[in-house]
Amino acid sequence: MISSGSRLPFGSRLQKAVAARGRLCVGIDPHEALLREWGLGVDVAGVREFGLRTVDAAASTVAVVKPQVSFFERFGSAGYAALEEVMAAARAAGLLVIADAKRGDIGTTMDAYAAAWLTPGSALEADALTVSPYLGVGALSSTFAYALAHDKGVFVLAATSNPEAAGLQSARRGQETVAATVAAEVVAADPTGADEWASLGLVVGATVDLAALGLRAFERPVPLLAPGFGAQGAQPADLPRVFGDLAAAVIASESRSILSAGPEGLAARIAERAELYRGRSHG
Repeated sequence: MISSGSRLPFGSRLQKAVAARGRLCVGIDPHEALLREWGLGVDVAGVREFGLRTVDAAASTVAVVKPQVSFFERFGSAGYAALEEVMAAARAAGLLVIADAKRGDIGTTMDAYAAAWLTPGSALEADALTVSPYLGVGALSSTFAYALAHDKGVFVLAATSNPEAAGLQSARRGQETVAATVAAEVVAADPTGADEWASLGLVVGATVDLAALGLRAFERPVPLLAPGFGAQGAQPADLPRVFGDLAAAVIASESRSILSAGPEGLAARIAERAELYRGRSHG
Protein backbone atom coordinates (compact mmCIF):
# COMPACT_ATOMS: atom_id res chain seq x y z
CA MET A 1 0.00 0.00 0.00
CA ILE A 2 1.20 3.53 -0.85
CA SER A 3 0.25 5.75 2.05
CA SER A 4 -1.54 8.99 1.12
CA GLY A 5 -1.56 10.25 4.68
CA SER A 6 2.13 10.42 5.59
CA ARG A 7 3.80 13.68 6.53
CA LEU A 8 5.89 13.88 3.39
CA PRO A 9 5.52 16.67 0.83
CA PHE A 10 3.01 15.79 -1.86
CA GLY A 11 5.69 15.85 -4.55
CA SER A 12 7.76 13.28 -2.67
CA ARG A 13 4.76 11.03 -2.14
CA LEU A 14 3.81 11.31 -5.80
CA GLN A 15 7.35 10.53 -6.94
CA LYS A 16 7.50 7.42 -4.74
CA ALA A 17 4.04 6.31 -5.85
CA VAL A 18 4.86 6.66 -9.53
CA ALA A 19 8.12 4.76 -9.04
CA ALA A 20 6.19 1.93 -7.38
CA ARG A 21 3.07 1.75 -9.57
CA GLY A 22 3.66 3.76 -12.70
CA ARG A 23 2.39 7.01 -14.13
CA LEU A 24 -1.20 6.16 -15.08
CA CYS A 25 -3.89 8.24 -13.35
CA VAL A 26 -7.41 6.83 -13.58
CA GLY A 27 -10.13 9.43 -13.95
CA ILE A 28 -13.37 8.83 -12.08
CA ASP A 29 -15.85 10.48 -14.45
CA PRO A 30 -19.37 9.10 -14.07
CA HIS A 31 -20.84 10.58 -17.26
CA GLU A 32 -24.54 9.91 -17.71
CA ALA A 33 -23.83 7.68 -20.72
CA LEU A 34 -21.28 5.65 -18.78
CA LEU A 35 -23.65 5.19 -15.85
CA ARG A 36 -26.21 3.73 -18.23
CA GLU A 37 -23.60 1.49 -19.90
CA TRP A 38 -22.62 0.19 -16.47
CA GLY A 39 -26.27 -0.58 -15.67
CA LEU A 40 -26.38 2.08 -12.97
CA GLY A 41 -28.95 4.77 -12.30
CA VAL A 42 -28.30 8.36 -13.27
CA ASP A 43 -28.55 9.37 -9.63
CA VAL A 44 -26.57 9.64 -6.41
CA ALA A 45 -26.57 5.90 -5.86
CA GLY A 46 -25.22 5.43 -9.38
CA VAL A 47 -22.30 7.85 -9.08
CA ARG A 48 -21.43 6.50 -5.65
CA GLU A 49 -21.35 2.90 -6.92
CA PHE A 50 -19.44 3.94 -10.04
CA GLY A 51 -16.82 5.71 -7.97
CA LEU A 52 -16.36 2.93 -5.44
CA ARG A 53 -16.08 0.26 -8.13
CA THR A 54 -13.44 2.31 -9.91
CA VAL A 55 -11.48 2.73 -6.69
CA ASP A 56 -11.63 -1.02 -6.04
CA ALA A 57 -10.42 -1.81 -9.55
CA ALA A 58 -7.59 0.75 -9.43
CA ALA A 59 -6.33 0.22 -5.89
CA SER A 60 -3.96 -2.67 -6.53
CA THR A 61 -2.58 -1.39 -9.83
CA VAL A 62 -2.10 2.38 -10.05
CA ALA A 63 -0.96 5.18 -7.78
CA VAL A 64 -3.38 8.00 -8.57
CA VAL A 65 -7.08 8.55 -9.20
CA LYS A 66 -8.76 11.78 -10.26
CA PRO A 67 -12.46 12.23 -9.48
CA GLN A 68 -14.13 14.82 -11.70
CA VAL A 69 -16.06 16.82 -9.14
CA SER A 70 -18.78 18.09 -11.48
CA PHE A 71 -20.33 14.67 -12.01
CA PHE A 72 -20.98 14.41 -8.28
CA GLU A 73 -21.79 18.07 -7.73
CA ARG A 74 -24.73 17.89 -10.15
CA PHE A 75 -26.63 15.95 -7.46
CA GLY A 76 -26.20 18.62 -4.79
CA SER A 77 -25.41 17.84 -1.20
CA ALA A 78 -26.10 14.13 -1.64
CA GLY A 79 -23.68 14.08 -4.58
CA TYR A 80 -21.01 15.70 -2.45
CA ALA A 81 -21.62 13.09 0.24
CA ALA A 82 -21.05 10.39 -2.39
CA LEU A 83 -17.86 12.12 -3.51
CA GLU A 84 -16.62 12.32 0.08
CA GLU A 85 -17.15 8.58 0.43
CA VAL A 86 -15.39 7.79 -2.86
CA MET A 87 -12.37 9.96 -2.03
CA ALA A 88 -12.12 8.60 1.48
CA ALA A 89 -12.22 5.04 0.15
CA ALA A 90 -9.50 5.86 -2.37
CA ARG A 91 -7.21 7.41 0.22
CA ALA A 92 -7.87 4.54 2.64
CA ALA A 93 -6.79 2.16 -0.15
CA GLY A 94 -3.47 4.01 -0.43
CA LEU A 95 -4.30 5.87 -3.63
CA LEU A 96 -3.35 9.49 -4.12
CA VAL A 97 -6.45 11.54 -4.93
CA ILE A 98 -6.41 14.55 -7.23
CA ALA A 99 -9.72 16.42 -6.93
CA ASP A 100 -10.44 17.75 -10.41
CA ALA A 101 -12.41 20.80 -9.33
CA LYS A 102 -10.56 23.51 -11.32
CA ARG A 103 -11.18 26.17 -8.70
CA GLY A 104 -9.95 29.70 -9.35
CA ASP A 105 -10.86 32.86 -7.45
CA ILE A 106 -9.35 35.61 -5.33
CA GLY A 107 -8.76 36.46 -1.69
CA THR A 108 -10.74 34.74 1.02
CA THR A 109 -12.92 32.96 -1.53
CA MET A 110 -9.93 31.07 -2.90
CA ASP A 111 -8.70 30.51 0.65
CA ALA A 112 -11.99 28.80 1.43
CA TYR A 113 -11.66 26.52 -1.60
CA ALA A 114 -8.16 25.55 -0.47
CA ALA A 115 -9.42 24.82 3.04
CA ALA A 116 -12.29 22.71 1.70
CA TRP A 117 -10.13 20.44 -0.43
CA LEU A 118 -6.68 20.50 1.17
CA THR A 119 -7.25 20.48 4.94
CA PRO A 120 -6.16 17.20 6.56
CA GLY A 121 -9.23 15.52 8.02
CA SER A 122 -11.77 17.66 6.14
CA ALA A 123 -14.81 16.03 4.57
CA LEU A 124 -13.53 16.71 1.05
CA GLU A 125 -9.85 16.03 1.75
CA ALA A 126 -7.83 15.28 -1.36
CA ASP A 127 -4.10 14.95 -1.84
CA ALA A 128 -4.08 17.58 -4.58
CA LEU A 129 -6.45 20.00 -6.30
CA THR A 130 -6.65 21.33 -9.85
CA VAL A 131 -6.92 25.12 -10.06
CA SER A 132 -7.29 27.80 -12.74
CA PRO A 133 -4.72 30.64 -12.94
CA TYR A 134 -6.73 32.97 -15.15
CA LEU A 135 -7.44 35.50 -12.43
CA GLY A 136 -3.66 35.71 -12.16
CA VAL A 137 -1.22 33.17 -10.74
CA GLY A 138 -0.63 35.59 -7.87
CA ALA A 139 -4.25 35.11 -6.78
CA LEU A 140 -3.32 31.50 -6.00
CA SER A 141 -0.36 32.35 -3.77
CA SER A 142 -2.19 31.71 -0.50
CA THR A 143 -3.50 28.40 -1.90
CA PHE A 144 0.06 27.40 -2.78
CA ALA A 145 1.22 28.30 0.72
CA TYR A 146 -1.67 26.40 2.30
CA ALA A 147 -1.00 23.30 0.20
CA LEU A 148 2.72 23.30 0.97
CA ALA A 149 2.09 23.82 4.70
CA HIS A 150 -0.22 20.78 4.77
CA ASP A 151 1.87 18.51 2.49
CA LYS A 152 -0.70 18.76 -0.28
CA GLY A 153 -0.38 19.41 -4.00
CA VAL A 154 -1.82 21.80 -6.55
CA PHE A 155 -2.02 21.32 -10.33
CA VAL A 156 -2.38 24.60 -12.22
CA LEU A 157 -3.96 24.70 -15.68
CA ALA A 158 -1.22 25.81 -18.07
CA ALA A 159 -1.62 24.18 -21.49
CA THR A 160 -4.85 22.24 -21.59
CA SER A 161 -5.90 19.67 -24.17
CA ASN A 162 -9.18 21.30 -25.24
CA PRO A 163 -8.91 23.15 -28.58
CA GLU A 164 -10.85 26.17 -27.27
CA ALA A 165 -7.89 27.06 -25.04
CA ALA A 166 -5.30 27.34 -27.79
CA GLY A 167 -5.84 31.01 -28.64
CA LEU A 168 -5.59 32.20 -25.05
CA GLN A 169 -2.78 29.95 -23.89
CA SER A 170 -0.61 30.58 -26.98
CA ALA A 171 -1.07 34.36 -26.80
CA ARG A 172 2.18 36.18 -26.07
CA ARG A 173 3.21 38.48 -23.25
CA GLY A 174 6.38 39.92 -24.67
CA GLN A 175 8.58 36.98 -25.64
CA GLU A 176 6.64 34.33 -23.69
CA THR A 177 3.28 32.68 -24.23
CA VAL A 178 0.62 32.86 -21.54
CA ALA A 179 1.12 29.12 -20.91
CA ALA A 180 4.87 29.56 -20.44
CA THR A 181 4.34 32.55 -18.15
CA VAL A 182 1.91 30.59 -15.99
CA ALA A 183 4.35 27.67 -15.82
CA ALA A 184 7.29 29.88 -14.85
CA GLU A 185 5.33 31.60 -12.07
CA VAL A 186 4.11 28.30 -10.63
CA VAL A 187 7.58 26.76 -10.69
CA ALA A 188 9.02 29.86 -8.99
CA ALA A 189 6.44 29.56 -6.18
CA ASP A 190 7.62 26.09 -5.12
CA PRO A 191 10.70 25.96 -2.85
CA THR A 192 11.37 22.27 -3.50
CA GLY A 193 14.99 21.25 -3.94
CA ALA A 194 16.47 20.57 -7.35
CA ASP A 195 16.39 16.76 -7.05
CA GLU A 196 12.88 16.37 -5.61
CA TRP A 197 9.54 16.48 -7.37
CA ALA A 198 7.72 19.74 -6.77
CA SER A 199 4.37 19.77 -4.99
CA LEU A 200 3.06 22.53 -7.26
CA GLY A 201 2.48 20.99 -10.66
CA LEU A 202 0.94 21.90 -13.98
CA VAL A 203 -1.85 20.58 -16.17
CA VAL A 204 -0.36 20.13 -19.64
CA GLY A 205 -2.31 18.26 -22.30
CA ALA A 206 -0.79 15.41 -24.27
CA THR A 207 -2.35 16.77 -27.46
CA VAL A 208 -0.72 20.22 -27.39
CA ASP A 209 2.49 21.41 -29.05
CA LEU A 210 4.74 22.16 -26.08
CA ALA A 211 7.45 23.73 -28.23
CA ALA A 212 4.99 26.14 -29.83
CA LEU A 213 3.83 27.16 -26.36
CA GLY A 214 7.39 27.73 -25.19
CA LEU A 215 7.25 25.04 -22.52
CA ARG A 216 10.68 23.57 -21.87
CA ALA A 217 12.57 21.68 -19.17
CA PHE A 218 12.49 23.21 -15.69
CA GLU A 219 15.32 23.45 -13.18
CA ARG A 220 13.62 20.86 -10.96
CA PRO A 221 11.22 17.97 -11.65
CA VAL A 222 7.73 19.47 -11.95
CA PRO A 223 4.83 16.98 -12.08
CA LEU A 224 2.66 17.38 -15.15
CA LEU A 225 -0.90 16.10 -14.99
CA ALA A 226 -1.49 15.23 -18.63
CA PRO A 227 -5.02 14.75 -19.97
CA GLY A 228 -5.44 13.88 -23.63
CA PHE A 229 -4.35 10.24 -23.49
CA GLY A 230 -6.74 7.53 -24.56
CA ALA A 231 -10.07 8.78 -25.89
CA GLN A 232 -8.67 12.19 -26.87
CA GLY A 233 -6.12 10.61 -29.16
CA ALA A 234 -2.68 10.55 -27.52
CA GLN A 235 -1.24 7.11 -26.76
CA PRO A 236 1.39 5.91 -24.27
CA ALA A 237 3.95 5.50 -27.06
CA ASP A 238 3.58 9.24 -27.80
CA LEU A 239 4.68 10.32 -24.33
CA PRO A 240 8.46 10.68 -24.91
CA ARG A 241 7.95 12.53 -28.19
CA VAL A 242 5.32 14.92 -26.82
CA PHE A 243 6.99 15.73 -23.51
CA GLY A 244 10.69 15.34 -24.26
CA ASP A 245 12.80 16.34 -21.25
CA LEU A 246 9.62 16.80 -19.19
CA ALA A 247 8.47 13.20 -19.68
CA ALA A 248 9.90 11.72 -16.48
CA ALA A 249 7.40 13.58 -14.27
CA VAL A 250 4.29 13.13 -16.43
CA ILE A 251 1.14 11.73 -14.80
CA ALA A 252 -0.88 10.35 -17.70
CA SER A 253 -4.60 10.77 -17.12
CA GLU A 254 -7.12 8.49 -18.80
CA SER A 255 -10.85 8.31 -18.17
CA ARG A 256 -13.22 7.22 -20.95
CA SER A 257 -10.70 4.86 -22.56
CA ILE A 258 -10.62 2.93 -19.28
CA LEU A 259 -14.13 3.40 -17.93
CA SER A 260 -15.71 2.25 -21.20
CA ALA A 261 -14.56 -1.29 -20.32
CA GLY A 262 -17.48 -1.48 -17.90
CA PRO A 263 -17.45 -2.83 -14.36
CA GLU A 264 -16.57 -6.38 -15.39
CA GLY A 265 -13.63 -5.41 -17.58
CA LEU A 266 -12.43 -2.42 -15.60
CA ALA A 267 -9.62 -3.99 -13.56
CA ALA A 268 -8.16 -5.72 -16.61
CA ARG A 269 -8.32 -2.53 -18.69
CA ILE A 270 -6.57 -0.55 -15.95
CA ALA A 271 -3.82 -3.14 -15.72
CA GLU A 272 -3.44 -3.20 -19.51
CA ARG A 273 -3.20 0.60 -19.84
CA ALA A 274 -0.89 0.93 -16.83
CA GLU A 275 1.54 -1.56 -18.36
CA LEU A 276 1.70 0.45 -21.60
CA TYR A 277 3.14 3.45 -19.74
CA ARG A 278 5.94 1.58 -18.01
CA GLY A 279 9.33 2.78 -19.19
CA ARG A 280 7.80 5.46 -21.38
CA SER A 281 9.62 8.49 -19.96
CA HIS A 282 12.53 7.86 -22.32
CA GLY A 283 10.85 5.87 -25.05
